[in-house]
Amino acid sequence: MKKSADELWQRFKQYYSVHPIIGLALDISRMNFPDGFFDIMEPRIQNAFTAMAELEKGAIANPDENRMVGHYWLRNPALAPTETIKSSIENALEKIKTFTENVHNGTIRGERSPFKNLLLIGIGGSALGPQFVSAALGDSVTDKMKVYFFDNTDPDGMDKVLRRIDALGETLCLVISKSGSTKETRNGMLEAKAAFEREGLSFARHAVATTGAGSELDKLAQNEGWIERFPMWDWVGGRTSELSAVGLLPAALQGIDIDQMLEGARICDEITRTNQTLDNPAAQLALMWFHSGNGKGLKDMVVLPYKDRLELFSKYLQQLIMESLGKERDLNGTLVNQGIAVYGNKGATDQHSYIQQLREGVNNFFATFIEVLEDRNGKSILVEPNVTSGDFLHGFFLGTRQALYENQRESITLTIKRVSPFAVGMLIALFERSVGLYASLINVNAYHQPGVEAGKKAATAVISLEVQILDYLSRHRSSKQTVADIALSIDLTASQETIFKICEHLAANPDRGIHKTPGKSTFDSSYHLI
Repeated sequence: MKKSADELWQRFKQYYSVHPIIGLALDISRMNFPDGFFDIMEPRIQNAFTAMAELEKGAIANPDENRMVGHYWLRNPALAPTETIKSSIENALEKIKTFTENVHNGTIRGERSPFKNLLLIGIGGSALGPQFVSAALGDSVTDKMKVYFFDNTDPDGMDKVLRRIDALGETLCLVISKSGSTKETRNGMLEAKAAFEREGLSFARHAVATTGAGSELDKLAQNEGWIERFPMWDWVGGRTSELSAVGLLPAALQGIDIDQMLEGARICDEITRTNQTLDNPAAQLALMWFHSGNGKGLKDMVVLPYKDRLELFSKYLQQLIMESLGKERDLNGTLVNQGIAVYGNKGATDQHSYIQQLREGVNNFFATFIEVLEDRNGKSILVEPNVTSGDFLHGFFLGTRQALYENQRESITLTIKRVSPFAVGMLIALFERSVGLYASLINVNAYHQPGVEAGKKAATAVISLEVQILDYLSRHRSSKQTVADIALSIDLTASQETIFKICEHLAANPDRGIHKTPGKSTFDSSYHLI
């Protein structure tokens, strides 16, 4: 029920919490949880605190893979359960700093010249975090290196990136893959290597690996004499790896203060470790997610940062939240189909895109606003009498928030002073902790991703089928083959739909040598190898 202005003010004062040590304010007053909600949920959140404490001590948190989950140790190695892990974190950080300094001063350089560009090759957690941090904290004028990304296995996308890099000879390539066998990353590496070779350059003399010890990539980098190798540990998942070498190395090379990122995360961890629920912003977020979706993810999360620098934050959170919480079964094996869908763009851009639906369409979401108080580093001009562009941005934020409330749309607001390395580290830690606590509330394993593995297996099967099709067409070069012909000859159990899609794709790319001859209908078309 909508409240009067005075009632809303009183509720705001009750549920607006300020955490000055991490520069955060949290407002949950516009979430419509009932009186007594926190009392009802207190036993469950206390159990979540206990589970989190055990996780930080090194308990097996991912029973599927029998491994610990230790991203919290990355910003405070003293918490690590063994001296070996503690030392490995500290040594990796020191190695990152030394390597970065040597790149910046030209001690480590390319085959022909010092490095000025960085090409990061990765996918998922090996790219989303670095992309978010690069966009949030980078500056084209002051950056030490210009950063580019291969974050997909799209050839045209990679060509587009390569055309933007002005000098491959001045480009350091950072290949990131824990297993070293991720196909998208492997493909990006091979595409980059081919581009270097076309320029008469040695890829190995421009390449660095961040990977698991003994992985395929680790062995390749060692055998080919790459410049350096950095560690990825089995106790850090991809979506929580930004504060490991995965994210810290590219950030440092770009010129971002990684010590401040780690400090923001470390202090946020301290604040969100408290078991006093109303003093713990991560617990409050987790409980609001639970309330809004009735503990079943019935409502989506729309992330609306009112700052261009945070535009990629919603994309980063999509993986962190959806891969962690989107699970078919809970820890007891019960079918639950859990998850929270996450999407977002940025304010005030959203005023001109999907705010119309948020206010008047299906009420199937809650908004998470991120308010940044500082407009810019410097003085602003007046665009109207006594009004700046930043005032308009802030006005659009407050107006949108109020417009949603007036139509019974729930929202949470996070307020920070500025987008800084400290604040970015804090936000990463805040949402990592919220995800962990919420996972305990709904009794799912936040640290595995069987759905992702299923998709990879299905893709592998498609590639295997494509190889069979090409082999078959090669052996029957003189005759035209329909989809039905191919299916009958290769594998009666193979999906004719998949065979059709593969043949259409091959025929659309002339370099593959497959010609399509139209038939009476689309599905009567035939294919042959030229």
